[in-house]
Amino acid sequence: MTTMSRHSQGISIPKQWCNFLFDYPQYAVHDVPKEVSLPSNGARKVSIVPQQPLSLVTQSNSTREPYHEIPERLLELYAQYRPTPLRRARQLEQRLGVNARLYYKYEGLNVSGSHKLNSAIAQAYYYAKAGVEELVTGTGAGQWGTALAYACKLFGLRCTVFMVGASLRQKPQRRAMMELFGATVHESPSDVTDVGRKALQRDPGRIGSLATATGEALEIAHGGKRIRFAVGSGENCVLLHQTLIGSEAIEQLGALGEFPEYVVACMGAGSNFGGVGLPFLRAARERQRQLRLVAVEPAACPKLTRGVYAYDINDFSGTTPIHRMYTLGSHYIAPPIFAGGLRYHGTSSFLSAMYADKGFDALAVPQPDALGAGLLFAESEGILPAPESAHAVAGAIRLARENPADAPPRVILMNISGHGFFDLSAYERARTNTLESDIPDDAMLTESLRHVHEFNARIEQSSSRES
Repeated sequence: MTTMSRHSQGISIPKQWCNFLFDYPQYAVHDVPKEVSLPSNGARKVSIVPQQPLSLVTQSNSTREPYHEIPERLLELYAQYRPTPLRRARQLEQRLGVNARLYYKYEGLNVSGSHKLNSAIAQAYYYAKAGVEELVTGTGAGQWGTALAYACKLFGLRCTVFMVGASLRQKPQRRAMMELFGATVHESPSDVTDVGRKALQRDPGRIGSLATATGEALEIAHGGKRIRFAVGSGENCVLLHQTLIGSEAIEQLGALGEFPEYVVACMGAGSNFGGVGLPFLRAARERQRQLRLVAVEPAACPKLTRGVYAYDINDFSGTTPIHRMYTLGSHYIAPPIFAGGLRYHGTSSFLSAMYADKGFDALAVPQPDALGAGLLFAESEGILPAPESAHAVAGAIRLARENPADAPPRVILMNISGHGFFDLSAYERARTNTLESDIPDDAMLTESLRHVHEFNARIEQSSSRES
């Protein structure tokens, strides 16, 4: 069991991150072999510029130890808002009339309003120790951008954020918060980078995508000596930092004499899903308990349920390492749903490998169903979840309703990864049935997947030549 640091109120805060790579070393590396030389866009070579300090690289790749120690300075900062609450959703159970005990972990009480601060603080700490002076990033719904802006402020770093255009217009308060903490914010696609200008040609309405925002951030990061790119999700080190969520929840449920049969979280690139779920997988094995993780993604961006498991690039610029993952292709632009944090075209390489081996389940939920579940949760429990988290609520409700009345009650844990205070317009549209369509553009999806298949064919040809 992981050691804990006792909070002043007697509640435990993990002193270590749970290293899931120790449990699943076979999923540690899924990049294109280094010997493969591959044009990323038919015109130039893939340019891989190291962006992370050795400390984070080690966290993303080490399979030797079951835990990574959390530095004392980070424990002090985590103690400002951790441990986060775990509650039983009794009112929701009664409203639904289900044969289930529903629990939720709530990550929305810190200044960023989401789980994203768990990794932002850690990354800013390690980058500052490495002598970096500025961090640049891309953000979808703005939770990650807000978290990084605050973390940079704590450690005296400058911060630049490229925020997906559709989400920025839906949630202008996010820009205000990032600027409050001193960040420079650009609407993506922008005209300040080559990547952005190229993206504007195919996306003049500036709907944007996280692939484009990330590509713009990387272009800026590659242009300076003491500026680096910070990633908000998908990388193993980010999932590692988020294991605070699951480690706390294990102890909190244990104090109640409970262990879940299902752990449910929304799925973007995978940070909150992996953060809550992966420690439970270890605990289930140790306790010989049955457990299923369930990833809930938007029907508008269904990379697990409609995507392919293939090598792909992480951003529109094509300058990142090539990972094998479940993907819809970096050319895919999802409908501008309010769950902007779930619009990323791909999924964590680690979680993708696990999903390919049927290590967890996935389901896609339409936006009206997700926001409807979020409204019901708010009415029942007095907490308005972020649209992303509302997908987890919808998934948990579905699992609860499937359990027959004469069966043992299902114990279900859902992760409410952030609050929805900046999403009132989304919930108002849901309440009045005026939401825009979130049906994927099948022609665009087919075209994007065609690029993925061609990309993988070139990888196979290049690998064959060099072998």
